[in-house]
Amino acid sequence: MRFAWLDVRSVPRSQMQAVLDAAIHSRIGGVVADDPELLATLPPTVTRVLMTGVAADHEGEEPAERKPDALLRPVANTDDLARLAGDDTAAGFVDVRDDRTLRLACAAAGVLPYTVIDFADPTKIPLEIVLAAAERASGRLITVVSGLEEAAIVFDVLERGSDGVLLAPADADEVFALARLLTAATAELRLSTLIVDSVEHVGLGDRVCVDTCSHFAEDEGILVGSYSSGFVLCCSETHPLPYMPTRPFRVNAGALHSYVLGLDNRTNYLSELRSGSTLLAVGADGRTRRVVVGRAKLESRPLLTITAHAEDGQPVSLTVQDDWHVRVLGPGGKVLNVTELQVGDELLGYLATDQRHVGLPIGEFCKES
Repeated sequence: MRFAWLDVRSVPRSQMQAVLDAAIHSRIGGVVADDPELLATLPPTVTRVLMTGVAADHEGEEPAERKPDALLRPVANTDDLARLAGDDTAAGFVDVRDDRTLRLACAAAGVLPYTVIDFADPTKIPLEIVLAAAERASGRLITVVSGLEEAAIVFDVLERGSDGVLLAPADADEVFALARLLTAATAELRLSTLIVDSVEHVGLGDRVCVDTCSHFAEDEGILVGSYSSGFVLCCSETHPLPYMPTRPFRVNAGALHSYVLGLDNRTNYLSELRSGSTLLAVGADGRTRRVVVGRAKLESRPLLTITAHAEDGQPVSLTVQDDWHVRVLGPGGKVLNVTELQVGDELLGYLATDQRHVGLPIGEFCKES
C-alpha cells in the first residue's frame, strides 16, 4: 500500500502546527524532522523519522516515549550502508547523481527497512532501475518528490511505483491534497446479470470506438448504456477476429449519444471523449482501474439496439455497431457477438441508482425510454 512522509524541516514556524494537524487528521504515514522535540509531540499513528546528518550510530539514548521510530541517515558509500544494515530502525538517504550512487541506492533498497532516494535527474529511468533491483526486497522504497504532480507519476512507474514519497509541503492544503492522491484508487463495482429482451436493427448512425493507452485483459471492457441508470459491459477487441488483427487497447463502444462510466461515479457521453479523457476499465468480476483515452474515433455505421432487463425489471438499453465483431461480455466473462444475441441471453451490466445531470449523479425524477 502506497504511503507518504512529510519533510517538515523547511515548513515555516507559523505553518508548522497546521501542517502537523493535517498530517495527523489525513493519516499521512510519517513525518521527517531534525528536531526530536517536535517529533515527540506526534501520536503513535504517525511514523516519527529523525533526520540526522551523520551516518554513525546515534549518540545517546532517548527515553522510550521520546525515541523516534526511525533514524534517517545519509548513505554516501558502502561503509555507510554496512553500518546501517541489520538495524530495524534504520532509514538510509541516498542522493543519486551518477552511476555509482545509483548502484548504491539499489544495494540500500535491497537491505534496509527504508530507503529514501533523491534523484537529481528528472528522468524516471533511475527509479525504474532501483525498483527492478528491489523487486524481492522486504524494505520500503521512498522517492523524494517536488510536488503532487511528480508524486502521481512516481506512484505509476513500472506499474508498481515507489512504495512511498517524501514531500516538503508548502502548507496544510498540500498535505490534504497529497492524502487524496494516496487514496485515489478505483473501487470494485457490483455487476448485475441482464436478460436480453430484443435485438433490433435500426439503420445508419454514428458510433464511437474508444482507443485507450492501456491493454485490456480478456475479461475487461467499459460500461456503456443509452440510459444513465443502466450499463452493459462492452468487450475490448482483445479476442481474435477474422480478417483483422486484434486491437487490445480498443472498445467498439456504441452510438455517440451513449453514456460511458468513468471515475468517481461520473459519466460522459461517448461523443465527449477526447485524447486525455479518463475512463474505468471494468472486469467481469467487478474490479476496476483507471485508463486514459488515446483517441475517440467516430464513424457512420449500421446500428442495432439491444434492450434488456435486470432481475428487478429495470430496463437497460445499448445501441452499438451492427456487426458480428462487436462484442459484449456475459457472466463469467463469456464473449458474446452482438449480432448473434437471442432473447433470453444473459449479459453483464451495472445498475446505477442515480439519475444524471451533466454527468453527475443527482437525486431527481427522470424517466428514460
